[in-house]
Amino acid sequence: MLSKKKKWSLPLAMALTVSMLTTGLLAGCGPASEKGAGPQNTSNEILIGGNYELSGGNATYGAAAVNGVKLYIDEVNAKGGVLGKQIKFVSLDNKSEAGEASNVAARLINQEKVSAILGGAASSATVAFVKQANDRKIPVISSSAVASEVTVDESGKTRDYIFRACFTAPFQGEVMAVFAQKNLKLNKAAILVDNQSPYSKGSAKAFKDLFVEKGGQVVAEEGYVTGDKDFRSVLTRIKGSGAELIYVPGYYEEAGFIVKQARELGLNVPVLGGDGWDSPTLVKIAGADALNNTYFSTHYSEEEKSPKVQEFIAAYKNKYGEAPEALGALGYDAAVILVDAIKRANSAEPEKIRETLASTKDLEAVTGTISFDGQHNPVKSAVIVEVKNGKFTFKDKISPKS
Repeated sequence: MLSKKKKWSLPLAMALTVSMLTTGLLAGCGPASEKGAGPQNTSNEILIGGNYELSGGNATYGAAAVNGVKLYIDEVNAKGGVLGKQIKFVSLDNKSEAGEASNVAARLINQEKVSAILGGAASSATVAFVKQANDRKIPVISSSAVASEVTVDESGKTRDYIFRACFTAPFQGEVMAVFAQKNLKLNKAAILVDNQSPYSKGSAKAFKDLFVEKGGQVVAEEGYVTGDKDFRSVLTRIKGSGAELIYVPGYYEEAGFIVKQARELGLNVPVLGGDGWDSPTLVKIAGADALNNTYFSTHYSEEEKSPKVQEFIAAYKNKYGEAPEALGALGYDAAVILVDAIKRANSAEPEKIRETLASTKDLEAVTGTISFDGQHNPVKSAVIVEVKNGKFTFKDKISPKS
């Protein structure tokens, strides 16, 4: 109600008008702009976000990955940082929930103004925020989300800003099909798949396709759902099918019960799995004896002799007092990939980081020598682990191209 307020002098009114216009223009250029994340942090730090599962059902995965990320960032900072700046890792908890992962991404982009995001550990949380980050033009490197739709949208187009440090679920299925036929010399397989898990279904389909293509026969296909604990009926059917092996591309909780009950039923054929098995809890559930003659694909093994692996293990043990799991190695590698891209870009600007990420080639990391393919998946071999008397032992390193 201007008529009831004090009259302003003309120069002052003009100054206020200019001020308001300037403020409006600046607001249109801020982080919430539709075209991208806007100006990034200009301090003497490079801000990197972490969108990880630090509580909830996948907390062990997220915590291991964050340990790996922090280890590498601490090493870089101790050597003077990158581009003359220290890296600040802003890690937030997505609580193993898709909705919260989206909220965390929004905060990292809009409030923290990060140059890039590392995470998540699981596909479900990661898929929930990658479109948002891609639309806002902020690079993301997931350490361990294996679902194909992380880096590829529903139309099949590669998401320009989204990458991963791990290989995909279908890749693991192909690796285990090669291992079953080439190493174990077996050609009749049963597949037991978690029908609620994109990871499990993607691995199973790829295994079946390549196994059959190479002359194998799938004699039984059975399903279960996450949380099941009694598998005796499906295992009895598998036992009657003549299967020489069982492929179970699920997570360690269900896999542990499956192996335990298979042995109790006298089903002593090899059981194969994927990186979802890679947890000490597997042994607690199944028992050491039951797990003999089982194998799973994963990203690295403590028993690999390469200097890169052994240096990482020593540093991890020194910092955290325990041996690293595969998720810790992948978190470390995600940070390695990102810092390498920042160095080669000579910039912490998101667009320049994206460009150099896409051109990553022959980068030496803990889990292998990494080059990105056209869908931003790392081209590298998988490690095959054999479980012997409750211990995870290095068996082989293998590629579907073998």
